[in-house]
Amino acid sequence: MEVTTTGRFRVYRSPRDGDELLLLELPEERVDWTDPAVETDVDDVYSPTYVPQTGYNGDLAERVSALEPGNEIEATLTWDDGDPRFADVSVRDRTRFRFVGAATGLFEAARETWRATGDGEAIGSRVTYGTDGDPNAVLYVFAKQPGARDLFDEFGDGVVPVDPLLDRLDDEADVPDAPREVFVLRPLDEEFVLVAIALDRDGLFARTMRDTYC
Repeated sequence: MEVTTTGRFRVYRSPRDGDELLLLELPEERVDWTDPAVETDVDDVYSPTYVPQTGYNGDLAERVSALEPGNEIEATLTWDDGDPRFADVSVRDRTRFRFVGAATGLFEAARETWRATGDGEAIGSRVTYGTDGDPNAVLYVFAKQPGARDLFDEFGDGVVPVDPLLDRLDDEADVPDAPREVFVLRPLDEEFVLVAIALDRDGLFARTMRDTYC
C-alpha cells in the first residue's frame, strides 16, 4: 500500500552506509533544546526519515541530487511497503552545513567565547563583526560531554538538531536575510565543540572558514 506525506525537512547526510539522505521533519512550532525550561523530547518533534538520493528520473533526479546538507526543503514522500522515496522536492532555504571532526588552529574569537562562558555553564555564545562593523556570524561553544557521548557526532547525525540555533537568528530583526552556512567543528586541542553560523553563506566569513578548515 502506498502512502504519501508532505512536510518541511532539514537535509542531513545519512550516517548510515548507502546513497541516502537523512531528513529531519521540522515542527510547526519551534522547540529550543538549549532552553532548560523546555521539556519536549526532541526526538518527538524532529522525526528522522532516511530517503534514497538516487534512482529518480528527469527533473526530479536533478533536484534530489543537488540537495546539500543544511538545505531546508518542502518534500512529498511516497511510502511503499515502509520504504520512502521522493515524489517531489523544492528547496526553501539554501543554508548549508559543514562538519570538521579534527580542527586545529582555532581562531581567537572562538577561544574568547569559551573563556567568557561562566563556570558550570554548558553553552556560550557571541556575535562577531566584520571590518565594516556589521554582524557576520554567531558563535556557539558547547562543553564537550563526559563519557561516551560525542556532541559533534550528535550534531552531524541530527540527534541534536541545529534548527533551534538558526531559529534564534530568524528572531533577530537586524540579521541579514540570507542563506546561512553552519560550521560545526571539533577542535583537537580545546574542551568544547564550536558551532559557527555565518550569516551569509556567500560572505567573507563563510569563505574564510571554508578556506581555513574545510
